Amino acid sequence: MRLIIVESPTKAKTISRFLGGDFIIKSSFGHIRDLPKKGIGIDIAHDFKPEYIIPTKAKKIVGELKRDSEKADLVILATDPDREGEAIAWHLVQALGLKTDTNTQRVVFHEITKPAIENAIAHPREIDQNLVDAQQARRIIDRLVGYKLSPFLWKKIRSGLSAGRVQSVAVRLIVEREREIQKFTPQEYWSVEADLSKKDEAKTFKARLVKIPAGRTGGGEESIDRLGIKNPADAQKITDELVGAEYKVIDVVKKEVRRTPSAPFTTSTLQQEAAKKLGFSAKQTMTLAQRLYETGLITYMRTDSLHISEIALAQAQEVIKKEFGAKYCLDAPRSFLNKSKGAQEAHEAVRPTDLSRLPDSLDKNLDSGQHRLYELIWKRTIACQMQVAILDQTAVEIEARSKNQELRNYGFRANGQVITFDGFIRAYTEAKEDDEKTEEDSYEEGQLPELSRRELLNLINLAKDQHFTEPPPRYTDASLIKTLESAGVGRPSTYAPTLTTIQDRGYVEKEDKKYKPTEIGFSVNDMLVANFPEVIDVNFTSHIEEEFDDIAEGKIKWVPVVEEFYTPFSKNLKEKTSSVEKLIVESTTPCPHCGKMMLVRFGRMGKFLACPEPGSKVSLPLPEEAAKIKELEEKTKGEVCPLCSKPLEVKRGRFGYFLGCVDYPACKGIMKIFTKTGFKCPGCNVGDVVEKKSRGRGKLFYACSRWPDCTFLMSKKPENEEELQEALAAWKAKPPKATRTYGPKKKANKSIEAKPL
Repeated sequence: MRLIIVESPTKAKTISRFLGGDFIIKSSFGHIRDLPKKGIGIDIAHDFKPEYIIPTKAKKIVGELKRDSEKADLVILATDPDREGEAIAWHLVQALGLKTDTNTQRVVFHEITKPAIENAIAHPREIDQNLVDAQQARRIIDRLVGYKLSPFLWKKIRSGLSAGRVQSVAVRLIVEREREIQKFTPQEYWSVEADLSKKDEAKTFKARLVKIPAGRTGGGEESIDRLGIKNPADAQKITDELVGAEYKVIDVVKKEVRRTPSAPFTTSTLQQEAAKKLGFSAKQTMTLAQRLYETGLITYMRTDSLHISEIALAQAQEVIKKEFGAKYCLDAPRSFLNKSKGAQEAHEAVRPTDLSRLPDSLDKNLDSGQHRLYELIWKRTIACQMQVAILDQTAVEIEARSKNQELRNYGFRANGQVITFDGFIRAYTEAKEDDEKTEEDSYEEGQLPELSRRELLNLINLAKDQHFTEPPPRYTDASLIKTLESAGVGRPSTYAPTLTTIQDRGYVEKEDKKYKPTEIGFSVNDMLVANFPEVIDVNFTSHIEEEFDDIAEGKIKWVPVVEEFYTPFSKNLKEKTSSVEKLIVESTTPCPHCGKMMLVRFGRMGKFLACPEPGSKVSLPLPEEAAKIKELEEKTKGEVCPLCSKPLEVKRGRFGYFLGCVDYPACKGIMKIFTKTGFKCPGCNVGDVVEKKSRGRGKLFYACSRWPDCTFLMSKKPENEEELQEALAAWKAKPPKATRTYGPKKKANKSIEAKPL
């Protein structure tokens, strides 16, 4: 009997479909050994030796695996093909007492398909200790930072805080961006656009003003870009002159542009694109991708490679020919250069395991998120092996000759483009965030009329528009991951847990899917930057990541890397612990208990005012928070507890303000604070129609305040009773189901008997 051990029960179930009955496939349910939760678990005096334990929840699984391994003729460790998977395989050897020189083999595969699994079993290898050491070095340094630095924050700011090597850098980026936004001063500017036409045609096209005569706005000979039109008076003077001007074409430039598709997905680009196109968080993307991998639909999702196997490349051309036509096929496969340091080209990019499995043909049991993510991966993979897109672009320079001969001429520019061959964009185009968009990236068509030099044009209309410069945007999941990756901070596989952690810790919050630091986030960041700049320095953190790569490649040993980090860090920590004062901020509010000025303290829910007297528990909300509470109390006056019908009062929790029963803790009734539309719910005639946001994309919709007891909803804000009645009729025709999920999902069976094909 041969025993195969993997991490996941879903992965075990999928593998069982491809192997004969002489295999038993079991799951370890992830890591079976780790550093202890209590205590540092590292013997610093003896080369940072980790003191691993088997967690209580894993002891039963380890016992079962040990008994099975003793009965097996051969134990095959088939954990994931990355550092974490290699470490799990190594821990299994240690915990189960396996003999790697006799009855134990390590196999790796990057997709869960029959050929890949059979090939892996036919070509086993030894456990790669370099990969294990790289994982251990990361785990130990992260434990040292968290275990040693967190108590410093407890003493200097408040208890319950934590620091992390990568998470603190991410918070720093978000805080620095927020301060850029706070310091930003908007600058007014104006644009001018003309609607023009040929002399003998009625159809118009648009041209924007790009050149202004010298001295017209106090600038140089000519201004391009935002023109230097700073106020409405100048904009009006310019448009007054342009109304009577003569418009003549002075140049027409035509060119053919060829666009190539984006590379196939890596872990990082998958998370970025899923955030931009599907509205998924990094954590959501990786969870869905894990399910797709474990069910055999995609290749391994933790990768920085752009490589695609020859078999998949050949299949891609077959699918492209069948689905799109032969003219979309390539003469030779397209390859992509990976510029990421340490990229492992032996791995593959994230792609479907079988490209002939079209998104529409997937198992109907897949949930919506899995289906949408698979479709994204399929389209990107197919598109990267399709022909280039060809566009004809035209740029027309137009001179507006003013009748005032003392002034030189104005310049307008009109751009047009037509897609002559859609190529890969037939299947897919990459999404761009607002600050990434340029005219060069656009696929939007806009055809200009045939124009020739010295041709005179008719002016149909002039429009002047006011604009203001905008601050740099807050980070989204996509832009933060892109920044971390370009800086070499962390690794793509760590981004999802990092972004989750900084939100769970309360250092940042999401507002319209963009990261905004909280008060405690500002304070923690400032304390770390002032006292431990090297720990949360982008370049230093990037250097550590490079050393982890070097350990994985066998170039250096892990102990000197940890020692190089820990020695100066420990010395600095000792000095700062004794020299840095506790963060104390005095307010201008006198304490009702002692009369002294109250102190600003930090709690789990944010800042509050506390009595300065030792032992006193008198506290008040901050003035601005008190004003907010008063505003919300006015807004929610008359609301009653859904459980006991007693009055509700405004409270503040981890996720913001809510209504709680005045009889708490005897009654634990709560209610969200909604923005009312002023209309009663037509579905039940009891609740109110209130504004809500969807969990996924944060999209606004309007529903009954008594959800899920009443499931009435509508997508558009009601303006009158007629609209409300129309929505009611649509709701009655197809009312949505109110669903609630209680408790964790039932775990799959960890032991799976393989069935012969």
